[in-house]
Amino acid sequence: MVAARGRCRWAIGLVALMGALAASAQPVAGELLIGQSAAFTGPLGELGLEARRGAELCLAQINAQGGVFGRQLRLKTIDDAYDPARTEANVRQLIEQDQVFALLGVMGTPNNEKVLPLIAERRVPFVAPLTGATTIRRAEYDSVFHVRASYGDEARKIAKHLATIGTTKVAVIHQNNNFGRDVLAAFEAALAERQLKPLAVATVENTGADAAAAVATVLKTEANAVVLATAGKPTVESIRALNAGRKGLPMYALSVMGTRGALKALGADGVGVVVSQVMPFPWNAALPLVREYQQAMAAQGVTEYSYLGLEGCLNARVLAEGLRRAGPNPSREKLLAALAGMKQFEIGKLALGYGRSPYVASSYVELSIIAPGERFRR
Repeated sequence: MVAARGRCRWAIGLVALMGALAASAQPVAGELLIGQSAAFTGPLGELGLEARRGAELCLAQINAQGGVFGRQLRLKTIDDAYDPARTEANVRQLIEQDQVFALLGVMGTPNNEKVLPLIAERRVPFVAPLTGATTIRRAEYDSVFHVRASYGDEARKIAKHLATIGTTKVAVIHQNNNFGRDVLAAFEAALAERQLKPLAVATVENTGADAAAAVATVLKTEANAVVLATAGKPTVESIRALNAGRKGLPMYALSVMGTRGALKALGADGVGVVVSQVMPFPWNAALPLVREYQQAMAAQGVTEYSYLGLEGCLNARVLAEGLRRAGPNPSREKLLAALAGMKQFEIGKLALGYGRSPYVASSYVELSIIAPGERFRR
């Protein structure tokens, strides 16, 4: 009897497991729910807010045009304040409770490092992590489809520019987390290709409260340029302190600093800072991608464009293109196969393409500069 009951429980469990697997492979009717965890509050909240707004506005544009095979795409977002533990809890909720069809734009290097094992285990399609870190671009994460160029691509672009203008004495201030360390390693490698290394390296915490101390370390050297491997408030506070200590010292920052909030917070202190960008110029309406982004913004009465907003829009369009290619009866596996099959494609005339895992669609990087009037120019 005991053995019989054991076999019965085993059989019931097997049936339940098979049922769950079958349900996960079933076509999805009605709307498609997309999940996102990102920082919408805290010192890096402006990054998440701008990227989310771009994604939401372009999803609204797609939905207004009939969605994907008649299905509306709805984005459910949860704030994690750039706390990896909260990101993990949020992503688990999105997958297990909300049962999202896919994930989009989870933000931050340490945050993605925390959740990628879970995402890989559950085989949830994940498009466009909002980070360029090399640490998460690993072949085993074959359900992850990056869109933006890597921090290494940005570091190499800055290093090449510095070499072109003959600048060899460079210091680095980096955020004291895996994001900052990843960028530092990429920039050191780019300098090493030219038989150079940083004159000084200093760290700054996520709050930016110790920026003055980091800057003091840098200003003790003969550096004639400073690279900021920082985002959000640490960037703002470091630039202010550098200007106060040595006005006119050339500064270079990465794409993640380029929010409207950062420009407004810096004001005149931002003028002249060079920023690497992984998206085309958001004010260049001659490019169809930018024009579609501007139209999506205008449809909701929004007129303030941004690089991160354009990135959020592009990310949403890449996901939508994958869903279109997955066909009228999508499943997660069909979406994964469709995305992996997008070897060469265009979104608004921007050339993209996925090769082998790790899947990365773009290596596009250009340099911009902050001009008077709290705006960017090329």
